[in-house]
Amino acid sequence: MSAAPAIPRRSAALVWAVALCAYVAAVFHRSSLGVTGVDAAHRFDINAAALATFSVAQLAVYAAMQVPVGVLLDRYGSRRLLLVGGALMVAGQLCFAVATDVRLAVAARVLVGLGDAMTFISVLRIVAFWFPGRRNPLMVQLTGTLGQLGAILGAVPLVALLHHAGWTPAFLTAAALGATVLLMVAAGVRDTPHREHAGALAPDLAAVRRQLAAAWAQPGTRLGLWTHFVTQFSGAVFALLWGYPFLVQGQGLSPTAAAGLLTLMTVATLLSGPVVAHLCARHPFRRSVVVFAITAATAAVWAVVLAWPGRAPHWLLVALVLVLAVNGPGSVIGFDYARTFNPVHRIGSATGIVNVGGFVASIVLILAVGVVLDLAGPAGPAPPTLDAYRWAFAVQYLLWALGAVQVLRYRNAARRRYAAERAAEAVPVGSVAGR
Repeated sequence: MSAAPAIPRRSAALVWAVALCAYVAAVFHRSSLGVTGVDAAHRFDINAAALATFSVAQLAVYAAMQVPVGVLLDRYGSRRLLLVGGALMVAGQLCFAVATDVRLAVAARVLVGLGDAMTFISVLRIVAFWFPGRRNPLMVQLTGTLGQLGAILGAVPLVALLHHAGWTPAFLTAAALGATVLLMVAAGVRDTPHREHAGALAPDLAAVRRQLAAAWAQPGTRLGLWTHFVTQFSGAVFALLWGYPFLVQGQGLSPTAAAGLLTLMTVATLLSGPVVAHLCARHPFRRSVVVFAITAATAAVWAVVLAWPGRAPHWLLVALVLVLAVNGPGSVIGFDYARTFNPVHRIGSATGIVNVGGFVASIVLILAVGVVLDLAGPAGPAPPTLDAYRWAFAVQYLLWALGAVQVLRYRNAARRRYAAERAAEAVPVGSVAGR
């Protein structure tokens, strides 16, 4: 399934740009609940734990579908999955726009999560086919980083539209944006540069199981999964649901100021992504050092914020969102592990496995924060206190500890596997299968 080497750069850039627009739209749909969580609690008259079920339903479907979507991706290609995923997200936003019942709202977020699950790894497969291997780490980081432009659209503009026009017009506009991008994908995306590579034989169930087993048996795939796990959840949960309420209810910021900090976080992600990509490309055998540095910095800044007496000063909150901004690019290192440790014919399956990690951690944290806020917060309709938010976000340290131990474990396993393979057969010195 390797693409021929002679690929017109302009064509590759165009196909990638349109596919990237699909991912930007997916991030917008995914994060649209984050800045509307307070309004959603009032609209549906629910508490923090019930509000968490909206995001949990969305992310649970996303995580559960990663491996099946990876198999479907290897079988049917990126274009079909981007079209189906985009249509599902548009349907979800339409349902969310008119929902007044909690059950319909949860079903709407499930549709968004299902469509979102098909998007990012489909774009990564396009990168693998349309760009040479030496450019892949940079293009993967650019895809993950520029996709966060969708979070900018889902912050200040969506908040302004929500408060100006109301709930239903705001989410109908979100659906219209998704439909526009869907038409762009239909017109501009092709799976591979050359027609002879477009068709793939449909594997039988036994072949699918063997492919998944081979991807899972590779320690580098599991290293990618735990890398994604340990680096992603803090920034993702902050952006997707609990950051906005924490800033408004816990830290006393205005809705506009809180949305502004979330926008700053996204802009910082855009700037930090290429830096992380450069470090990984320049020092491929030290990628785990970058992972541990990002994790340690995030845990350290959170410790200062949570221990600060009273509300944190604005400069400290800025520091928090800046370090959280690097979480997204850090998690993309997991996909680079999947690429370098697996052949191209199972890259969809391996990428799907890796993508489960961070979203499982995010689901656990979203639920835990909601439960702790209800247990530690005041009874009745009053918003959670700052102390309640402190206890809730302290749960993160359990997840960081688990993830760090597993990254260290599978880094060592991957190194042993790589050393054994080099001893068993001649491997070019310049090959990049590092840690």
